[in-house]
Amino acid sequence: MAKDRSLVRASDIASWTYCHRAWWLAHVQQAENENPQALRRGDRAHQRHGAGLVRSSRLQRLGLILVLAGLALAILALLLWLGPF
Repeated sequence: MAKDRSLVRASDIASWTYCHRAWWLAHVQQAENENPQALRRGDRAHQRHGAGLVRSSRLQRLGLILVLAGLALAILALLLWLGPF
């Protein structure tokens, strides 16, 4: 997967802050990382976390819709119980 070079990622800043040379080697010279398995595990963990955030956002939206629908039904039931004006 190609990286979007228009974005500055927190991991890039951390890498540059930790070691300018390591950042330069990885991003300018395209040197291979010594532990690519750890990078792949980190990528998968971030993908799972992102999917969880999307799922959470959708469930929150659904919950709000259900609360509003319940409120509307409660108001309707109250109006029907009170009878005509």
